[in-house]
Amino acid sequence: MRAFNIVFCVLFLISAGVQYNDADPYLWMLLYGYGAWACYMTARGRRLIWAYASGIVVYLAFVVYYLIFKHGALEWLQRHGASDLVQSMKADKPWIEETREVMGLLILVAVLGIDWVVVAKSKRMNGR
Repeated sequence: MRAFNIVFCVLFLISAGVQYNDADPYLWMLLYGYGAWACYMTARGRRLIWAYASGIVVYLAFVVYYLIFKHGALEWLQRHGASDLVQSMKADKPWIEETREVMGLLILVAVLGIDWVVVAKSKRMNGR
């Protein structure tokens, strides 16, 4: 689990760093930074179930926002046959940016979810 969290801590820090040229960089730096911090703390042996739960709730709220109000990811799935998402780094179509952001959020949810399950299972087994 330690290696898993170190890898994702580094990946989330890189993801936060490349947000500098985004339309809303501070939001995404904060979101990826929180994921990096949670992974870092877990790699150091801290079991922060509240941090995983809080992060997952916030990330899923953003996913819902992007799916319901921004329509980018849904439009990509429904009208464009899930194509053109990673053909180039340039987001020249409106749905590309939102869909990539939703996928990033879902990766954050998955990582924190895995940490939550592993830590909760470990606590149950150790009787804590």
